[in-house]
Amino acid sequence: MNSLKKCYCKFGEHRLKVLKTALSRQSTASAPVEEIKIPEKIKRGPTDILRALSSTVGRDYTAAHYKYHDDPYLIPTSNISKRTFALAKESGRKAAFWIRQENPFLFQHREADPPIQAFYPKPVFDENSDVSEEILLRCIADVCVSDALTVYELLCKKGIDVSEQAKLSLLQLACYHNCEDSLREDLFEERWFKQGTQKKAQHRKTWKDNGLAETIFNSLQEKKPEAYCAVIQGMVRFFQVDRAWQLYEETQAKGIPVTTETYNSLISVANYLREGNDLRWKLIEELLTAMARQGLAPDVSTLNSVLEAVSSMGMYWQAKTYALQAVKEFTSLGIEPSLASYYFLLVIFCKERGPVSNILAEIMEHIRGRAFTIRDAKDTHFFVTAMEMCRRHLQDKDLAWQVDALLHTANNYDLIGDSYKESVYYRHFFALLCSMEPLDVFMDFYNKMVPNIYVPEPGIMEEVIKAVDMNGAMEHLPRLWSDMVMFDHTDRENLLVAVLGAMIRNQPAQDSDLAAQFAGVAWAVWLKLVDHDEERYRQLRATGAMLGDVMVLLLRAGRFADACAVLGKLDRDQHAVVGVPAVAALQLFLDACVQQKDAQQAIACVRYCADAGYPEAGQLAQSLQGSLPLSAGQVDKLASIVGREAVGLSHEAAS
Repeated sequence: MNSLKKCYCKFGEHRLKVLKTALSRQSTASAPVEEIKIPEKIKRGPTDILRALSSTVGRDYTAAHYKYHDDPYLIPTSNISKRTFALAKESGRKAAFWIRQENPFLFQHREADPPIQAFYPKPVFDENSDVSEEILLRCIADVCVSDALTVYELLCKKGIDVSEQAKLSLLQLACYHNCEDSLREDLFEERWFKQGTQKKAQHRKTWKDNGLAETIFNSLQEKKPEAYCAVIQGMVRFFQVDRAWQLYEETQAKGIPVTTETYNSLISVANYLREGNDLRWKLIEELLTAMARQGLAPDVSTLNSVLEAVSSMGMYWQAKTYALQAVKEFTSLGIEPSLASYYFLLVIFCKERGPVSNILAEIMEHIRGRAFTIRDAKDTHFFVTAMEMCRRHLQDKDLAWQVDALLHTANNYDLIGDSYKESVYYRHFFALLCSMEPLDVFMDFYNKMVPNIYVPEPGIMEEVIKAVDMNGAMEHLPRLWSDMVMFDHTDRENLLVAVLGAMIRNQPAQDSDLAAQFAGVAWAVWLKLVDHDEERYRQLRATGAMLGDVMVLLLRAGRFADACAVLGKLDRDQHAVVGVPAVAALQLFLDACVQQKDAQQAIACVRYCADAGYPEAGQLAQSLQGSLPLSAGQVDKLASIVGREAVGLSHEAAS
């Protein structure tokens, strides 16, 4: 072993000598030596490594969202349970905030060093509080609107002077928030769900007239352009349009310059300032001309404001002409449209009752494969509107796949919007694929997205059941029923009718596992119908057709006793059950009674058939009489039900 080590050492020394000789020769050569340049350090964010690792993995469609517990028994599956889970979790966070705020003496320890201000209770300001302009500026910086306004009023009551710059900052804060506190930034779950469920305050004046914002504005000794811009934009934001226009005219009369953002806000509400499309477009041109005279360069928000105003115009052809003209001129200025621009173009060109437009295909050709960032607040409207146009306006599944591919490019999914927009997006996508894609392709997509990404609404679930029924793919029906139970859809009468009808029309072999599964689904429906008097199922009615389908499915699986229970309810509650089952269901039940040699149930079936008014009652009685040996008493019962002639008895024989 030692000799082997010596050989390796001598070999390494030899190679080292050869390398030194080669380097010495290269240094003495006449060829220039290339200079090694060390690249500059690339600045990295705190999450760049995590983002890089995440990009190598992709999204796991089999896993629920990270905000839910990693436990299959605790992961919510229905839309209402997802919303309840997330908001309940956030409600606990809000409760902790409240306890901290109401009991600040319990939290004297330092959470971090250096201290983090967000961990400490917020100060409470009243008439006994010592306030100063520094405290006012701190409240403004923390976006505490109500506290900032309270501190300002206390300063005014105590006669403490407030600088003009502090008043201007407070004015901008009050105008942007309309003198009200907005939802906390860290309550992202409530913000996510609230945006999709609350009633929109758009197109309705909510500006507080003669409020504290206008009081601060009037108290300014020198009304700078920033003050006018803040008030005008605030009034436009909360639809006090007439007063905002008066202030704008005041700035023009006094020669006070305003910002590009102010012009953008006025352009977006041009439809509220003028009547008629021609006058509205003329006003937009006047505002753009005023911007040019002031030396202001338009931006993408200017383009979107123009398109937003045009999208509200009534005449289709005029709006189309104005929109194309605006896009052409802004593009010539080097302004690249954002997703909000394309959204307004879709609204303008793809009217519900207008001609079919292929503008979406042209837009997708232009932006395919691109990564987008938020540049306008209405950028989040593009994807849901584009998918709706693919379904309702164009009926184009290939274009819908292109839109979905763009959504999942880079970080574009961040622009899907709130929970409501996400649900509507997949609602249109599922409805389009369900009606136009082969069922195998659609079910693969269904299995991928449901339930972790999307929970189908009852209307979409009904379309899926109908598609499975039409294609005869009965193997999917037990899975769909399981999903209905999971999504809390089993109290929908139309869905129960659709599932039962699909299982009736697609009959598996009697001794197969699928027949047993169908019977299990039917029995679950039966239990729902029996318990319809409970509060949850009060609107779920047991109809004769549904009970007949349940009975047929039970009989196909050989569950005769359960089928007898269904017939008993039909016979017992004839006045409560709406409608009657099909005569084929009663015939099948009678055949099962013959096989089971149960004459009593067979006679009950004939009696119900006669009470329901079926003319086939006599034929069923004759079939029963010829298939089972009946006693004299049982024959007399049949005769009393359908008549003596129907069972072959004459009046003379009776006498």
